[in-house]
Amino acid sequence: MGGLKDQLLKAIWHAFTALDLDHSGKVSKSQLKVLSHNLCTVLKVPHDPVALEEHFRDDDEGPVSNQGYMPYLNKFILEKVQDNFDKIEFNRMCWTLCVKKNLTKSPLLITEEDAFKVWVIFNFLSEDKYPLIIVPEEIEYLLKKLTEAMGGGWQQEQFEHYKVNFDDSKDGLSAWELIELIGNGQFSKGMDRQTVSMAINEVFNELILDVLKQSLPDKDGKKCLFLVKCFDKTFEISASDKKKKQEWIQAIHSTIHLLKLGSPPPHKEARQRRKELRKKLLAEQEELERQMKELQAANENKQQELEAVRKKLEEAASRAAEEEKKRLQTQVELQARFNTELEREKLIRQQMEEQVAQKSSELEQYLQRVRELEDMYLKLQEALEDERQARQDEETVRKLQARLLEEESSKRAELEKWHLEQQQAIQTTEAEKQALEDQRAMKEQALQEAMEQLRRLELERKQALEQYEGVKKKLEMATNKTKSWKDKVAQHEGLIRLIEPGSKKPHLITNWGPAAFTQAELEEREKSWKGKKTTE
Repeated sequence: MGGLKDQLLKAIWHAFTALDLDHSGKVSKSQLKVLSHNLCTVLKVPHDPVALEEHFRDDDEGPVSNQGYMPYLNKFILEKVQDNFDKIEFNRMCWTLCVKKNLTKSPLLITEEDAFKVWVIFNFLSEDKYPLIIVPEEIEYLLKKLTEAMGGGWQQEQFEHYKVNFDDSKDGLSAWELIELIGNGQFSKGMDRQTVSMAINEVFNELILDVLKQSLPDKDGKKCLFLVKCFDKTFEISASDKKKKQEWIQAIHSTIHLLKLGSPPPHKEARQRRKELRKKLLAEQEELERQMKELQAANENKQQELEAVRKKLEEAASRAAEEEKKRLQTQVELQARFNTELEREKLIRQQMEEQVAQKSSELEQYLQRVRELEDMYLKLQEALEDERQARQDEETVRKLQARLLEEESSKRAELEKWHLEQQQAIQTTEAEKQALEDQRAMKEQALQEAMEQLRRLELERKQALEQYEGVKKKLEMATNKTKSWKDKVAQHEGLIRLIEPGSKKPHLITNWGPAAFTQAELEEREKSWKGKKTTE
């Protein structure tokens, strides 16, 4: 009964606002009496004129507002309404009161009867709030239904373009704006008046009269027949084609199923779901707005807190500036003291470098004596051993030189890194200076050790280079000497072989031919050389 009351109120609202000629929101009692009498007549409710006079006894001085008329309307008319009145007659009475005042004077492609049906459909699809409007979602639903009834294709892009140009200041259309939208043919281009009128009538029957399908008019010749059997009689129905026949059968089955379940028609149920969805979205939007207001309030509080913190920070910054000034003054004094100590350390470092240079010279003399002894030892070896050993020494010295160069490069990089760290340590703050002094002393010591090692490596590299040159010279000398000896030995062995019998034992073969000594003599000489190396 609540849904019926809401639908009745929408049509009555149109009639009430039509009687409000000066748009003051009030209507004279005489007009309300006529309206109430007509409502009671079409709704088949007993009319009580005395109750109307009694209800508005305190309003004798002027007209009655909508809010003042509602209690009487609810108590004496709507609460007594039963579902036994003619809905079309009721809507037409309200339509008659409001159509002349509101319907556009511009020519429309639809008749006034079609406009009346669109007006009734508007009341069915409009929102349950006043002033009544139909939202874009319901407009799209209605236009789709009409396009389908006309047998055309729905142009979603065209409707989206219409929505883009929709007035942002309005949430929807009024009943008269909807009638003008459908009547100007914007969404029914290419359709004649009769097709549009039939589509409006079909949608009106479905949404308002709950009629899913109608009986075609009688025609000569029967085709696409089907039977509807009831308890007392059987109906023979003829459709225009097989598609319509299936639609009819499906519509009848759906109607029977809904009647068994006691469910409302599908379009009403769908409308209710759309309304519930819009209410849910509206509630979510209101909740979002409430949360935004709370966030804005919280943000304002946070801004106030931040302002207080900013002031505190400014005070703290002022105090910190004074402390920084004092700290800088102390730092200048400490820097001067540090510079003095640094000059003294530079002087000490210079003295240590001079001592290192002296020690290096002594070491060079010692190494020179060692090299002389090694040269004397090498001269005692045989030419063949000199040549073999010289080649091995050449390879060894080459590898040693590469390793020394690599170590020298590594040490130089390490020295440069320590030097940079020492320069950075000088620029640190007062709080770190004591620790840096200790680190600097340790790094200074490591620097001295590294410099010592670097110098030693440089000497070793020079020594290796000189040794390499000596080895090359000795190799050349040994090669020449070996060649000379080879000739002499060959000449000597040739003379000996003329008078001595050949040995039955196998001779050693060298790079220059048969050796002038046996295997036993070679082993004896190797033992002698190893013994000399061990004693030295």
